[in-house]
Amino acid sequence: MLIDYVSLVGGLVVLIVAGDVLVRGSVGIAEKLGIPSLVIGLTIVAFGTSAPELVISIGAALDNAPGIAVGNVVGSNIANVLMVLGLPALVAATSCEEDGALRNAIFMMAVSIVFVAMCFFSPINWMSGVILLLLLALFIGDSVMATRKHRRENGIGRAARDLSASASLSAEKKEEEACAVVEEVEGVPENAALAFVFVALGLVGLPLGAHFTIEGATALARAWGVTEAVIGLTIVALGTSLPELATSLMAAIRNHSAVALGNVIGSNIFNLLAIMGITSVIVPLAIPPEILKLDLWVMLACALLVIAFSAFKVTLRHMAGIALVGLYGLYIAIVFMMGQIG
Repeated sequence: MLIDYVSLVGGLVVLIVAGDVLVRGSVGIAEKLGIPSLVIGLTIVAFGTSAPELVISIGAALDNAPGIAVGNVVGSNIANVLMVLGLPALVAATSCEEDGALRNAIFMMAVSIVFVAMCFFSPINWMSGVILLLLLALFIGDSVMATRKHRRENGIGRAARDLSASASLSAEKKEEEACAVVEEVEGVPENAALAFVFVALGLVGLPLGAHFTIEGATALARAWGVTEAVIGLTIVALGTSLPELATSLMAAIRNHSAVALGNVIGSNIFNLLAIMGITSVIVPLAIPPEILKLDLWVMLACALLVIAFSAFKVTLRHMAGIALVGLYGLYIAIVFMMGQIG
């Protein structure tokens, strides 16, 4: 059983490192090719930072472990709201007053409802995947047009370079905070050859890390007497959400805590539309019954919570952070209790 723990934890570490290396190398190549920073942010950075979730879901689906594939995304969206918003609030007050947050939070809720409806017509097939990807294209296109319009009207020479920031911040602050987020991507190789090496290492490391993560997760599910969905919803989901959590914590420490809400909204939209869309186009996804009973509804409740924070322009402080983290702990406990086999 020790080997299974090592496999799971080691696989998650490899996934996170490989995803980071892939982002650095891809950004380096894109900049050498003269690709606009806006396009880099909305495509390369967004896809790269979600690469761990993507390879986990595709790998699990191909290995006939849909509980991990779907649970990884649903659990990540829940963790993003309760943990990625909760923990930074323990460090610094997190404002939800940004213009545009409500509009994009409503879009996140709409996307969540569409996904939940698809789950009740399980399996989610390639046609559903195409619909999700078309919604993703709509979201990215809207973000690009909004940013370009702002640049024309205000003469600001920067471009928003991160999908999550462009999802929720007001026009001017959207660009400022997005640039701050991209600056967190340290160590971008200036040499083109080194950038290609980074990309190659990332592309090799991601499937390798996914393989060990899935192997360890399925083995531990059997050993603990719980379903694979439980492991996907909890350990795997929280593990693949660590980059978003680290970004939000660092932003809070540096007094840029407003970026946390944008990270959550953008990441949740991207998880549902890109990861579930691409995965279901490749292989049909059967939705585990236990996810239909509880977790999808918790995900919707979390989306509704984000709408409330945005609509009432709440500032999350210490007590709110404790409440959110406490709710996540309660959710994890209930998932394990409901997921016991036999």
